Amino acid sequence: MTALTTWPADDPATVALATTNPALIGSFLGGLGFRFERWPLVPGLASTAPAEDVLAAYRDPIERVVQTEGFVQIDVVALHPTGAPSFAATAAVARAKFLAEHTHADDEVRFFAAGRGVFYLHTRDASRGEEVHAVLCEAGDLLFVPAGTTHWFDMGTAPSFTAVRFFRDPDGWVGDFTGSDIAARFPDFDTLARVGAPRAGA
Repeated sequence: MTALTTWPADDPATVALATTNPALIGSFLGGLGFRFERWPLVPGLASTAPAEDVLAAYRDPIERVVQTEGFVQIDVVALHPTGAPSFAATAAVARAKFLAEHTHADDEVRFFAAGRGVFYLHTRDASRGEEVHAVLCEAGDLLFVPAGTTHWFDMGTAPSFTAVRFFRDPDGWVGDFTGSDIAARFPDFDTLARVGAPRAGA
């Protein structure tokens, strides 16, 4: 289930907002300059479908985003358990690449065709102050993260997801890491996926 959890950036023990309501998630994130949508899932598409099948299945909404936003490159990134002894090491390397706080010169736009992952958005708002928002995305979720946003992504210790990525930069994913250890202070993917959205005020 898609979930949003918000904490003060200096107090990860205090939940300021917690919801699994997609409409509330969309309106709240929209007020902070992000964009969240739910796309209808294509029936019969396997969670481990190859990239070409994913792109074909979601051709129309993908094309709408590309034309509206001016993206020049799209790709599909996927990681699912294989049962191979080497999978744990492969997953750990993949997870570590995105787990530290960073920014991009390009918008970060992801559509989850299968599986789950958590985007952590570190914001500084004049009225709300400095906060961290964890968006637990699942299949059908589209998230726009504006260029320059400090954030990180956690796929968990046993990743299972397929996501379409949209780029304006032909070089694709380029991260500028802040050097902060803030990601280590907040509940990780495994914790959030296990408990869902914690209760506000907890």
